[in-house]
Amino acid sequence: MKTIVLVSGGMDSAVLVHYLRKEGHIVKALGFDYGQRHAKELKFAARLMKSLLVPFEIVNLREVFGAIAGKNALTNLAVKVPDGHYAEESMKATVVPNRNMIMLSIAIGHAVALEFDAVAYGAHAGDHDIYPDCREPFAAAISDAARLCDWRVIEMMRPFVKMTKAEIAKLGAELHVPFEMTWSCYKGGSKHCGMCGICTERIEAFELAGLEDPTEYET
Repeated sequence: MKTIVLVSGGMDSAVLVHYLRKEGHIVKALGFDYGQRHAKELKFAARLMKSLLVPFEIVNLREVFGAIAGKNALTNLAVKVPDGHYAEESMKATVVPNRNMIMLSIAIGHAVALEFDAVAYGAHAGDHDIYPDCREPFAAAISDAARLCDWRVIEMMRPFVKMTKAEIAKLGAELHVPFEMTWSCYKGGSKHCGMCGICTERIEAFELAGLEDPTEYET
């Protein structure tokens, strides 16, 4: 099967690429520059895909998201990235309007154009219901749209959807994923901050998986 994989530069998508290749998929990786303050994640993604000899393309969506950015901490530098475990209100500060729908739609179109069979993304059991575009009804609607938007049916794949982030970390260790070549921090500094919600989840994933964390943190 030929599969387009959404790659962010983080742990989950890195494990996903390794997993799909092991399963025999022909993979092309797709990343998105949407004006995120942590755009350095794309450099990590590019470096890792190059090491795996996986074709990688970055889609420039800065103008698109510039029009719909809203008051979120990922694309609006005036909004502070919240630290610690994400509660409902602090998590809402990291919601980029309609982000997943736009990215998945582009990936589906890319798959159709290249005559690929599927689009895969790293949704997992730890994704939060607070994010509207991480909810099951949204995923089901996107899957239906992918089957109907063209004469060529595109399958939507979420192989980690029932796994926790710790379980994904364990799988990554089994697949020899170089986690030191991944980036998660929303603040985009010289090192992972170790404080923001996504850093907190990364730290806990390694701890719960019983794995050594190769990440360099500022704190």
